[in-house]
Amino acid sequence: MNAKIVSRFEVTGWDATPYGEAGEGPLLSEAQVVKRYHGDLDAEGRARVLMCRASADGPLANAGYVASEQVSGSLDGREGTFVLQHWGIAEAAARPSTAGHVVPGSGTGDLAGLSGTIGITVGEDGTHTLSLDYRIE
Repeated sequence: MNAKIVSRFEVTGWDATPYGEAGEGPLLSEAQVVKRYHGDLDAEGRARVLMCRASADGPLANAGYVASEQVSGSLDGREGTFVLQHWGIAEAAARPSTAGHVVPGSGTGDLAGLSGTIGITVGEDGTHTLSLDYRIE
């Protein structure tokens, strides 16, 4: 079964800690992030995110991240958990670019056998949206 969903989400928790050498250059940090998804994906996501901001005092627009996120809830009415691995780059002069995958074999419960790819967009009004192209075998 191949399907596609689009669900809005908001970040409900954010706890970031800098790491690496302080001083000039990029600011590296790790964050524990909690998300709440609404719609065809009705779930909570808990992620560990590694981030790089090009300069500690520069614009947030020049940044990159990688994340592993465990999602727990309901996808199109199927209950279970799965893990997303995703990444993104933001540049001041361009639209952010994101991509990611469902980790093969990470699905549990009714979501066992889940695989797929994701994209994340942020609207001009700040609305976050996840699109997931998936299949369950």
